[in-house]
Amino acid sequence: MSFFKYIACCCFFYLPVAAQVPVDLHAFKPSEEVKVSVADQQLTAVWNAGTNTQARIVLNMEQQNPLIRSLSWNAGKKEWQQVASGLQPVFFLTTGKRDLISQNGWNIFFDKTDKLPRTTYPVQLQKDSIAVITDGSRTVLRVAGATAGPFNGVVEITLYNGSGLMNIAAVMTTQKDSTAILYDAGLTATDIPWQQIHWSDPKGMMKSVPAVAGTQSTNVAVKYRTIIGESKAGSLALFPAPHQFFYPLDNCFNQSFTWYGNNYNKDAPGYGIGIRQEPGGDKRWVPWFNAPPGTAQRLHFFCLLSNTPAGQTLQYVRRYTHSDVYAPLPGYYTMSSHFHQEHTADVLNKLPMPEIPAFIKAFRETGVNIVHLGEFHGPGHPRGPEGERFLEQQTLFKECERLSAGNFLLLPGEEPNNFFGGHWMNIFPKPVYWVMDRKPAQPFVTNDPTYGKVYRVGNKEEMLQLLQTEKGMAWTAHARTKGSTGFPDKYKEEAFFTSSKFMGAAWKALPGDLSQPYLGKRALDLLDDMANWGLHKTMIAEADLFRITPEDELYGHLNVNYLQLDRLPAFKEGWQPVLDAMQQGKFFVTTGEILLPAFTVNGKSSGNTIAAAEKGIVKVTASWTFPLNYAVIISGDGKEVYREKISLHQTQSFGSTTFTFNTNLENRKWVRFELWDVAANGAFTQCVWIK
Repeated sequence: MSFFKYIACCCFFYLPVAAQVPVDLHAFKPSEEVKVSVADQQLTAVWNAGTNTQARIVLNMEQQNPLIRSLSWNAGKKEWQQVASGLQPVFFLTTGKRDLISQNGWNIFFDKTDKLPRTTYPVQLQKDSIAVITDGSRTVLRVAGATAGPFNGVVEITLYNGSGLMNIAAVMTTQKDSTAILYDAGLTATDIPWQQIHWSDPKGMMKSVPAVAGTQSTNVAVKYRTIIGESKAGSLALFPAPHQFFYPLDNCFNQSFTWYGNNYNKDAPGYGIGIRQEPGGDKRWVPWFNAPPGTAQRLHFFCLLSNTPAGQTLQYVRRYTHSDVYAPLPGYYTMSSHFHQEHTADVLNKLPMPEIPAFIKAFRETGVNIVHLGEFHGPGHPRGPEGERFLEQQTLFKECERLSAGNFLLLPGEEPNNFFGGHWMNIFPKPVYWVMDRKPAQPFVTNDPTYGKVYRVGNKEEMLQLLQTEKGMAWTAHARTKGSTGFPDKYKEEAFFTSSKFMGAAWKALPGDLSQPYLGKRALDLLDDMANWGLHKTMIAEADLFRITPEDELYGHLNVNYLQLDRLPAFKEGWQPVLDAMQQGKFFVTTGEILLPAFTVNGKSSGNTIAAAEKGIVKVTASWTFPLNYAVIISGDGKEVYREKISLHQTQSFGSTTFTFNTNLENRKWVRFELWDVAANGAFTQCVWIK
């Protein structure tokens, strides 16, 4: 060793030892499930990770060392098996400018944040203090001292009893206005703790590479949003919240949302695995996430610590989303709406395609029974000429019939965006030929020798007449945002809106805001407002997506309605039962992880009416995958909205039960129910009406 190296080493080892990081255990409740100890500049937490298995995390309280000293498991109270060590959680917070002026404030979608100047800040962690908090069946390790440009906050590691599931989050707040954000995150280590990195490619095939120091950071397109580091003792899977992680876009492209390798983002020293968001989105409208001043933005990911090889660990991770499939439920069929696939134009233009188009395969693989299209959103001739319009409709009807088979029903539909104002969707219970134009000398309806009965619509009154005559329905698409900014509020007193033919509106997680522990506030607020307007409206889930293939990240951008149906109608016989269920509120909406097979208030299910009462008994049968976060009973008196939030932090992963809640219904006119989990996945019912 040279003299200078010797001096350097001596200087390092004889530096004064940093002061102990203060640890606050006042909010921690020791139990048989979880034990925490502090010694030798380390905090150790051991928790129940499932049948006869324990998991252990050791935190380093020394400033110069990685936060996570080790992750281990123990089966049958044998020796601890270390899966990984020396891990540093890394977060990169990218900030941009939100347009709050030109359209509708924080509900904006038509923004191009990615085209404006942006700055990426690594989250720096000072380890000012550590608090250990018991929160129901989970334990939170909160490390203070996180900063990133104009943001500051904490890093939280949440341990979930009953499994090796963890959540790692940088919870960050800014006072800067008009801020839009996105984030990348992961775990890095100076000494590589893995032997192999594994993932499933978009076609579902397992792939792996050796974890070696020479590998530069690589972005990977995966299925199930998961990247896994495997060592001799087990594996650690890293994955995001399945729906909340994706900011709203028109397309669900798989944009390589995971990464592995050295020096990620050229500013994360060491070898790591992680998740990432694509700043450019789908190159259309790219709004990122809202970060209003004072809100605690939760930049987070999940980890699953396992004593199994990567393949088995991925199988366990897949359980959290039913393998990205909407699980069958007796008495229900799944339905999703608002897809601008433009399949009709492809057929008429004779584009090459397989017998079963890719988008049909994608929906079938995802467990969607009923798909409601929004054709002619760009291509097509909604306003004529009639010859082209009716040929397009005929082609659409024939293709929907051809592609409907077995447990799958493809329904024709449009987003007409004419007559009423804003954007809206329509559906009829059978094929109907109509054109969005009527000249003064033309009749409203005639019999065409080729197409039979055809309608010509020239105004909102005739549009309502068509819906009434053919038993169709309409509803506001992406209400209060995009092309429906200001709607349905602007036409809430119009005859067509107050009619039973106007079902209500649609729900989608838009805009994105990582400070909210649930999705789709904009639409849920409208559902409550419509109920307080005294109108018996319903709200279905909508995806509002364009081209779809099986290799896309469809599940992350999708949501469905579970419709109560005795059976799935055949295309030839019409699908009136589908419309009846939608209009009558005989369904619940879900991202997929939470199911609500039964819901009643004072014995009546959604869509029904109960007698006025001071008290209500809410019964909900539910099943879930991620641990639950909370339930909400929402009610209204015609003016105010009341929300009773019920913590469900005692729950663990993969549960089912019937909840019974007592609630105040004095002077209320309606009541409904929501259920949300720790990944912001959720489900909600339609209203029960009160006389």
